[in-house]
Order: sequence, then structure tokens, then C-alpha cells
Amino acid sequence: MTTSLRVTIGGLPGSGTSTAAYLLGDRTGMKVVSAGETFRQMAKEEGISLADYGKMAENDDKIDRGLDERMLSIARERERIILEGRLIGALCKKEGVPVLATWLHAPPETRAERISGRDRTDMKRTVTDMLERERSEHTRYVEFYGVDNQDHEIYDLAIDSEKNDPEAIVSIILEAME
Repeated sequence: MTTSLRVTIGGLPGSGTSTAAYLLGDRTGMKVVSAGETFRQMAKEEGISLADYGKMAENDDKIDRGLDERMLSIARERERIILEGRLIGALCKKEGVPVLATWLHAPPETRAERISGRDRTDMKRTVTDMLERERSEHTRYVEFYGVDNQDHEIYDLAIDSEKNDPEAIVSIILEAME
């Protein structure tokens, strides 16, 4: 196994990125840094509730940019680390940070079922919210960074998380790490 490897795991909501990242971390002993957890930490540092911080982020691009810069900084400074978040793989590639960039994908219905089950929300509402969030994020990512999160060509691995369970996903990543 490569000793200086950084692995990124990205994907749209419900694609299984967190599950895969933490399972890979357990298997390798590598630390996992999650964009979601980092965002929660930033809210805590500001003394603001997560809900209020999220609302602020909708109107203040400095929050998203701050999160992305913090994740990039961690990627630049650390080795043998797993970075989980929608943009981190693309940003690392764009900035020349050496990573094994992984993108997990699954059909919208599958992802919505996972989110609805996890959050115990109405399926119809989950689909509507999920698709709106994805449209909003796509627009911001293109505007902020010129990154099209629908283009997976920059990723080293693109894994279907509907066809592969978490164990299989991690096995694919481990094989690519060798």
C-alpha cells in the first residue's frame, strides 16, 4: 500500500461517501476528514447553530469557500488521509494535490431512498429537496471554481454504489491504492 497516499471520496447526497470513507478508514487506519464534520466544526467555532450557519452559507459564499480552503489545506499538509466531500477530489486535482480521487454514484431514486430512510423523511419530499440541493450546488461549484460535478472524467475511480455494497467499494479503492 502506498504510504503517502491521499484518498478523496465524493458523490452526490445518498451515494454512500461517508459509509465508504469510514469503512476505508477502519480498514487502513487512515484518518477520515469529512467536509460535513468540518462544516459543523466551523459553525461551532463561530458560536452559531448548524442550522443558522447553513442558512448563512446560502447567502455568503465566504463560508463555502472557507470550508473548501480548509479541506484543501488539510489535503496539502497531510498524507495517508481520507478526505470525504463532494468537491474535494476535483479541487485537489485542480490544485495539483496528488490524490486517488474517487466518485461514488447511484441513480437518484436509490439515493433518495437512502436519504429518506436515514433521515426518516417523506420520500416525495426527499426527492424534491435532494434535486433542488443538487441543482443549487452544481451552479455554485461551476460559478466558484469552474468545476462541473456532473463530469467525472477527472476522477481516478467512479464506482456505482447501487451495484457495489460498501465492502465492495472499499475493496475497489484498496486495490487501486496498491
